[in-house]
Amino acid sequence: MTRAPIVVHRPSMSGGRRVTVHSHGRDEILGTAYSDHDLVVFLEGTGFADPDAILDDPQWVEWRGGPAHEFSAA
Repeated sequence: MTRAPIVVHRPSMSGGRRVTVHSHGRDEILGTAYSDHDLVVFLEGTGFADPDAILDDPQWVEWRGGPAHEFSAA
């Protein structure tokens, strides 16, 4: 199995989670998400048609270092 192209990294000490997308052989930082809404906006900006539908799909999104959908400080 290949890794998910979207990674939501562990929550930072000040809150929020860095979001990266893997494409064309490299990782691109999309920004820091403080909510699911932020994450959806980032993904829409990269061309995902219905990002809400993939947030819980492990083939698309890997949530690292904390529970999915949790953005509070570590």
